Amino acid sequence: MSAPGDKPDEMEGTEQPFVSHLIELRDRLIRACIAIGVCFGVLMIWPGSAHLYDLLAQPLVEHLPKGGMLIATSVISPFLVPLKITLMAALMLALPVVLYQVWAFVAPGLYTHEKKLVLPLVISSTLLFFMGVAFCYFFVFGKVFTFIQSFAPKSVSAMPDIEAYLSFVLTMFIAFGAAFEVPIAVVVLARLGVVSVEKLKEFRAYFVVLAFIIAAILTPPDVVSQLSLAIPMVLLYEIGIIAAGVFIKHTQAPAEDSTNA
Repeated sequence: MSAPGDKPDEMEGTEQPFVSHLIELRDRLIRACIAIGVCFGVLMIWPGSAHLYDLLAQPLVEHLPKGGMLIATSVISPFLVPLKITLMAALMLALPVVLYQVWAFVAPGLYTHEKKLVLPLVISSTLLFFMGVAFCYFFVFGKVFTFIQSFAPKSVSAMPDIEAYLSFVLTMFIAFGAAFEVPIAVVVLARLGVVSVEKLKEFRAYFVVLAFIIAAILTPPDVVSQLSLAIPMVLLYEIGIIAAGVFIKHTQAPAEDSTNA
């Protein structure tokens, strides 16, 4: 008990809420890890880690010369690399559960108008990332490997290393997945008031140049992959400008609405 003349402790009564938040965070992290573990176990049983790597390598194998194949230069690569692919696939499958746990943790501290902004952004950013990965796998890989093999000398037998191919694939997936998040970045910047929609429209010409610079840095040094990344980024920037106007209109706080009235 504090003496009558003592000043009240500013932190008094805050320990328990802080501990309860830590416990909730721990529980939600455990649930997210369990979801990833379950997906990993299912994928290990069916279709299996080796088959998953075969699916990942299919775009390259289809464009190798007759008799060409992937090789393993490390003793443990045939075991370790497919496991990495399975873990990556499990994380992508469990991503909706992981994002739901994040949303459930932060949602109680948000206002209604903030929830209207955050939840659509979480869902749309996930879908856009998956779209970027799918676009890279089903469209870009085929074009890039065809272009590269057209320059290969006949005296060279193409036999890429499986670890090097995995590193290439992950880099491309992250590059295209992140590039497809351009509309989300545009919406967030406009909604937070960092930049206005009018300024975003004026920045169009500069963004085209920026998109090609980013594509040149993130992709291999070939025209096909750079165009495949830069052009969608420019188109998605335009979509982001349109979406920003819609989000700003429908996610304003009540005070902002009354001010603008």
